[in-house]
Amino acid sequence: MTTAESASESSQAGEFDLGRLLARRGAERYELHTRYLNHQLPRMLHTIGFDKVYERAEGAYFYDADGRDYLDMLAGFGVMGLGRHHPVVRKALHDVLDAQLADLTRFDCQPLPGLLAEKLLAHSPHLDRVFFGNSGTEAVEGALKFARFVTRRPRILYCAHAFHGLTTGSLSVNGEPGFRDGFAPLLPDTAVPLGDLDALERELKKGDVAALIVEPIQGKGVLEAPPGYLLAAQELLHRHKALLIADEVQTGLGRTGDFYAYQHEDGVEPDLVCVAKALSGGYVPVGATLGKDWIFKKVYSSMDRVLVHSASFGSNAQAMAAGLAVLSVMENEQIVAGVRTTGELLRSRLAALTDKYEMLADVRGRGLMIGIEFGRPKSLKLRSRWAMLQAARKGLFAQMVVVPLLRKHRILTQVSGDHMEVIKLIPPLIIGEREVDRFVDAFTAVMDDAHDGGLVWDFGKTLVKQAVANR
Repeated sequence: MTTAESASESSQAGEFDLGRLLARRGAERYELHTRYLNHQLPRMLHTIGFDKVYERAEGAYFYDADGRDYLDMLAGFGVMGLGRHHPVVRKALHDVLDAQLADLTRFDCQPLPGLLAEKLLAHSPHLDRVFFGNSGTEAVEGALKFARFVTRRPRILYCAHAFHGLTTGSLSVNGEPGFRDGFAPLLPDTAVPLGDLDALERELKKGDVAALIVEPIQGKGVLEAPPGYLLAAQELLHRHKALLIADEVQTGLGRTGDFYAYQHEDGVEPDLVCVAKALSGGYVPVGATLGKDWIFKKVYSSMDRVLVHSASFGSNAQAMAAGLAVLSVMENEQIVAGVRTTGELLRSRLAALTDKYEMLADVRGRGLMIGIEFGRPKSLKLRSRWAMLQAARKGLFAQMVVVPLLRKHRILTQVSGDHMEVIKLIPPLIIGEREVDRFVDAFTAVMDDAHDGGLVWDFGKTLVKQAVANR
């Protein structure tokens, strides 16, 4: 159907009917994406067999047209903290739409932003104020701006392999070269190794550092800051009149078994904290930059500066209602305590497999943020196959595991980063023992196949051919 035909049909139909539109044209999803959006995404999905058609979703599961369920161990890169379509969040959004609030007038103070800030700060000791934007990268951009303004210094330090977003400011503190290539010049920022206090101090002594931004557990590779690092870094930063920014966009709101990941280390009190993803309830984009009172008062120092940092859709009623509902569910359903229990069960059962499989090198993480790393096997037969994959492209073995998990076992996972032999598990925080059993059983079956030289390696040959062709 052409665009003109589509427009004509819509006008003839009268009022807009979303259900009818999806019923009529939903099957065109991959064609539409190829034609009008990022054309490489459907190409990639077709190549690895991820071009599924999911009809609906609920909790930790997707369902296809035949009613088959697919276990989600990805949670939309962490957005779906409470799973899909949590009834409390859905009701809150219906309620806020039905209320027909006078939203985003720009010249009043609606109650919902203040109520959400109050509730969020109740979980955030030592922080006093909140700026609401629309995403994680916006939350990071706000933190970078605030830090540079209040310190009057230009440079931000970040950690190698970090991921803080893809807009220009957050890209400047992105530790993955593949994301940065071709977008220079960026902001004057410098990478330091995660956990290296000497490298941090060398940069601080130059006197131009505004802040260090750090993920307490890096999403790329699921690499945790060493014990004591955050507290020692905080002391160094403050000694040199610089700030500590904790990026909790993925690790925050219970993901690691505490409300924030930095709370696993006593005494750590970041000056600024970035939050997003799970706060949305999976419905309405929202980001939040939390900070200390003195920072906000210095940025917003007069009425002339009231809009010096703002967002057109920030603090909108739908996002605020979703956030309030999410925090209410977390408290009432004791989500954080559940994450600690389920996360330890999942991590320990996977860790127990490292003695069984020679290509399973490590299982690490906290709560329901778990990294499964693969490494070079010892046996000659497997070592030659491993070398074949590594020669073509590092990361192919992890992809070989991810694909059959979906194709054969209907479990959605992800490779943790480009050129990494790591699978990252960040499932909805609501999963329980049933989902742990299903994942561990499926993972065991795939690893058995890989170590026995089964069908997994046939797919590996396909990946090698594609990797060589793409060079």
